[in-house]
Amino acid sequence: MRPLFNLFSVFALVLFVTSLSAQIQYTRQTNKDGMNVFEPSKDDATPYDGFKLQIGGAFTQGYQSLSHDNQDTFKLATKKLYAMSGGFNLAAANLNFDIQVEDGIRVYLENYMASRHHNEFWVKGGYIQIDKLPMFKNPDWFTKYLRVKIGHMEVNYGDQHFRRSDGGNTIFNPFAENHIMDQFATEIGGEVYVFPAKGFMFMAGMTGGLIRNDIFDYSTNTGTAVKKRSPAILLKLAYDNKASEDLRYRLSASMYSNAETPRSTIYSGDRTGSNYFGVMENTAFNATSNFTSGRFSPGTLNKVTSIMINPFVKFKGIEVFGTYEIMNGKAITETADRKTTQLAVEGLYRFLSNEQAFIGAKYNTVTSRLQGYTTDVTIDRLSFAAGWFPTKNLLLKGEYVNQTFDGFNGSDIRQDGEFKGVVIQAVVGF
Repeated sequence: MRPLFNLFSVFALVLFVTSLSAQIQYTRQTNKDGMNVFEPSKDDATPYDGFKLQIGGAFTQGYQSLSHDNQDTFKLATKKLYAMSGGFNLAAANLNFDIQVEDGIRVYLENYMASRHHNEFWVKGGYIQIDKLPMFKNPDWFTKYLRVKIGHMEVNYGDQHFRRSDGGNTIFNPFAENHIMDQFATEIGGEVYVFPAKGFMFMAGMTGGLIRNDIFDYSTNTGTAVKKRSPAILLKLAYDNKASEDLRYRLSASMYSNAETPRSTIYSGDRTGSNYFGVMENTAFNATSNFTSGRFSPGTLNKVTSIMINPFVKFKGIEVFGTYEIMNGKAITETADRKTTQLAVEGLYRFLSNEQAFIGAKYNTVTSRLQGYTTDVTIDRLSFAAGWFPTKNLLLKGEYVNQTFDGFNGSDIRQDGEFKGVVIQAVVGF
């Protein structure tokens, strides 16, 4: 009982402190008000009246009732699936600090208090965001048109990462889990944003291409090992328009590219973990070590170029969000690039006062050529979701999911695999 009491005490303190904090400029709210917010707009009229500290957080408790099955052609012990029944998953919690240090300048620090992969307190990253230049008397050309972000931060590749679950922060995701191929990484670098006209945004960024620091001289490597550490290049173009009070639409195109890196984590950079516990795992399953259950990584660890297109349309309570992604890359031991494609379409209907409730469906498919394979593998997921916001800080949601695996060889635990069932989550975001 004591750890639970301590957790609630922390959240009570956070809520109290947050209630005393004023709104921060050029930021995204971490409650329902942050839904369908992508890059914060430059049209921010929040006045600056001195240093501010806003403490926020997120908490998610899940329950799942999932079953799984596969084809064990060779009767391998490593393919015997973990025996699952219904039960509660490990709760996840985040703690964030949003700091207004000067007019148009904010510092953001994100932390994982508890997660599936890292049960201990873990710093996700932090960055400084500059939307004004008060040291130069706030010139209009910068205030209106430019933004700079520098730090160890979540890279802005695609729009899906604005809707994904991230540890305890699941309030922006109408479903229980992220895409099958989950695009997410924190890297050290910078991004420059240009807002040339109303609705338009262009971003160019460069990072070290790694989830952490690295000062090793890779040119000293021999054999087939990586010989250099190239930077990752990011590009993004988006147009977001509210055509009327009832209609909003957005279209974005993004690119992430790294010519050679010791270890790319753009598809394996999540330090929190999947919200499907134990699916398609063998009897040695451990929730902490086997934290990517149900997800797919193409294994392109040393070279990757990905392009993602995201359309978004919202008409009254009807909402459609899509993802089309093409990735080419390889491991250092391979001679040729392999191709992976991902398609996802989700449709939602939000209803009741202030869109407090929603229902929705999502289809997600991945087709990929794995290393050593001569034919493609395919993973398909169909999910249905429903949710209710009792307040803007609270969300109760549930999902039914059915995911299938096709084309995996006889030694792979995913051969003719399938999992299905229900996941229910209670969410707090503030």
